[in-house]
Amino acid sequence: MDDGSVNQNDPLTAGLAKPRAHDPYRADIVIPCYQEEEALPHTVPVLLDFFGKLVADPGNRLAGFRVILVDDGSSDRTWPIISAMAERHPEIEGVKLSRNFGHQSAMLAGLMIADADVVITMDADLQDDIAAVADMIAAYEDGSHLALGVRNDRSSDSTKKEGSAVAYYRLMRLMGANIVENHADFRLMSRTALDALKQYREVNVFLRGLIPTLGFPVKLVYFKRNPRVAGEVKYTFRKLVRLALDGITSFSVMPLRMIAFLGALIFAGTMIVTLLFLYLYFAERGEVVPGWASTVLPMLFLGGVQLLSIGILGEYVGMVYLETKRRPRFIVEETTSRALAENAALEARRSMQG
Repeated sequence: MDDGSVNQNDPLTAGLAKPRAHDPYRADIVIPCYQEEEALPHTVPVLLDFFGKLVADPGNRLAGFRVILVDDGSSDRTWPIISAMAERHPEIEGVKLSRNFGHQSAMLAGLMIADADVVITMDADLQDDIAAVADMIAAYEDGSHLALGVRNDRSSDSTKKEGSAVAYYRLMRLMGANIVENHADFRLMSRTALDALKQYREVNVFLRGLIPTLGFPVKLVYFKRNPRVAGEVKYTFRKLVRLALDGITSFSVMPLRMIAFLGALIFAGTMIVTLLFLYLYFAERGEVVPGWASTVLPMLFLGGVQLLSIGILGEYVGMVYLETKRRPRFIVEETTSRALAENAALEARRSMQG
């Protein structure tokens, strides 16, 4: 049974600490922000109040916290608001990306820069029930390296949104992507799990599928999603489709195998039609249209062989295509503290070396 311990003889896990409930620990809360000028004035006070009470509670060992707000290239006043909050509250620190890299990359930027014993990720709209964080911390103190927030109620969703969510998870399962259904990006990670995540240098990042597969003890924490406090929903249908495609290409070669299967199917069908034609021709059991076999059958045969060949080649090319570019997963333009800037520079150097 996996008790959450780390094999110090394993070069991939040597030096990584396991959760120790008797030791005080600190938490970093990573929140990606894109066009959140309306939501942040509501969200930040709630976060400061909630985590302040957790620190004051003698029932757990949380000794301190820091909220890392990652501005994902917003064009509104999100960054000035973050900067002003960081000046007023020492628990708030901000990271400004050079452009809009996308939600997953912005969250990854915060994770790579975080250096606390525990890292919690959530969205800026407070739809993730912050009360569930207490259960996540309890799971960590019980030895879990990962506590994943899972929605157990979609009654607040519209019929269209609920249908699209069901279709999304079915598509991901069909394509072979191993994800936790109804888990988005509300989670807690131990230092051990975060250090393991940092060893993954892939560019095509799909955290929802990657983090649950790290292999550490996992606790599912169920919660009911709240209404958005302010602002508009940022995940449009186009972005959801893009997220699904990223998940499929990051974790599955099923589309390429489907192409290869289609090619093999066409090839088999062509051979059957060829045998049927030869039977009719030599047995004189039916009429054969002159020129049909010499025109159509070669086209079908070559088409099937080409699709089969492309599918097989795609198995190899598709895996390395995006990774060989080695483009930065994010670029930090500015931070509100020197420590974050140093962590960002260190992560940039690691990315270049990886």
